[in-house]
Amino acid sequence: MSQTFDVVVIGAGPGGYIAAIRAAQLGFKVACIDEWKNAAGGPAPGGTCTNVGCIPSKALLQSSEHFEHATHHFAEHGISTGTVKMDVAKMIARKDTVVKQNNDGILYLFKKNKVTFFHGRGSFARAFEGGYEVAVTGDKPDTLVAKQVVVATGSSARALPGVAFDEVNVLSNDGALRIGAVPKKLALIGSGVIGLEMGSVWRRLGAEVTILEGLPTFLGAVDEQIAKEAKKAFDKQGLKIELGVKVGEVKVAKKGVSVAYTNAKGEAQTLDVDKLIVSIGRVPNTNGLNAEAVGLKLDERGAIVVDEECKTNLPGVWAVGDVVRGPMLAHKAEEEGVAVAERMAGQHGHVNFNTIPWVIYTSPEIAWVGRTEQQLKADGVAYKAGTFPFMANGRARALGDTTGMVKFLADAQTDEILGVHIVGPMASELISEAVVAMEFKASAEDIARICHAHPSLSEATKEAALAVDKRTLNF
Repeated sequence: MSQTFDVVVIGAGPGGYIAAIRAAQLGFKVACIDEWKNAAGGPAPGGTCTNVGCIPSKALLQSSEHFEHATHHFAEHGISTGTVKMDVAKMIARKDTVVKQNNDGILYLFKKNKVTFFHGRGSFARAFEGGYEVAVTGDKPDTLVAKQVVVATGSSARALPGVAFDEVNVLSNDGALRIGAVPKKLALIGSGVIGLEMGSVWRRLGAEVTILEGLPTFLGAVDEQIAKEAKKAFDKQGLKIELGVKVGEVKVAKKGVSVAYTNAKGEAQTLDVDKLIVSIGRVPNTNGLNAEAVGLKLDERGAIVVDEECKTNLPGVWAVGDVVRGPMLAHKAEEEGVAVAERMAGQHGHVNFNTIPWVIYTSPEIAWVGRTEQQLKADGVAYKAGTFPFMANGRARALGDTTGMVKFLADAQTDEILGVHIVGPMASELISEAVVAMEFKASAEDIARICHAHPSLSEATKEAALAVDKRTLNF
């Protein structure tokens, strides 16, 4: 016998579970379906972000950063540690604990908000007048009926053509988070967020890391000045990044991987490593959704086609997050989830793609919002730029981390902030001020006139805003 709901959400990643909770808060009877399993076979809601993405990677980054501080930086603070060792198994176990805490937190939120959770795979069964039948397959098969369906099935790692992930030697982001011992040599294909973050983790722990990037420029989506500053820091750390390469044959053996490639000079090269992490992008998860059963429209990439309000071609069916157009970011998915729930309730949900922040959690951290300098030049926009280095910031000096800068870009006539770009300590936290400012269409002068606590890293934000009019006070 089928169960009836107002809203069924397929997927409990950041977009799905947030959509379910917000819809329940608005008075809808809501069900959420998710198939992720933990090691014991129990439910593990949270999607890629919680299970094999944002959360576990940050746990490993934190552990590896502690190790690097202990081995390279404690001495300058007068701290003697003796021989420092890393217990990789314990580090991975801590990461798993952090993940489980987040899984359990989502299950608690479902219970608190009266969202009915189904552990299994959700797929369309059929459409009927006024609604949809959604099948749940798993330990306890079921059939759900609802007037509204939200698809939030996320994305999966893209594999190299002809080289499948075995999660032993050739790793996706999943396997990269479960390496049992520090590899002597590690290669990564792709210098995006995953490549840089995972490369940083294992480089800190002692691996010789090489990142192979097909594009001729480093972090092409990042402001060029900021990307150059970051590259300089990574080079100094010993993270080897080769740009403009063309990867050829990849041979996998029992105890390693051999990668043939052509470098930027056209020279044939071979790289023999213990592990290979492939991070060349992600593909939308629509296989198994049974979209054809109801006529749900997909594009050539397999993503669900939606309009600016996340409506699909079917009445009452919505889609959010990685499975639709736009940046594959957890917080973007969350905002879309909230907006869709509010639109279903007749409200005016809002997502501004121009003020979605981006963050790379390396050291130094890289964060930005709005347009880059190269984009403004390409668009013919007249602008003013202001930068301020952390080298001149008192709190950064006290932290012992003065790498990087804050950069403001403002309209030449109106002074409206068009973009803010940061490379340096705690950039992930500092960028929020810029997001708020841009959402309220603030000017650089507005930030320059606001009192910032002293000593704080945020003073660099104020100083960069002052620099737009060439009137910094501390540089």
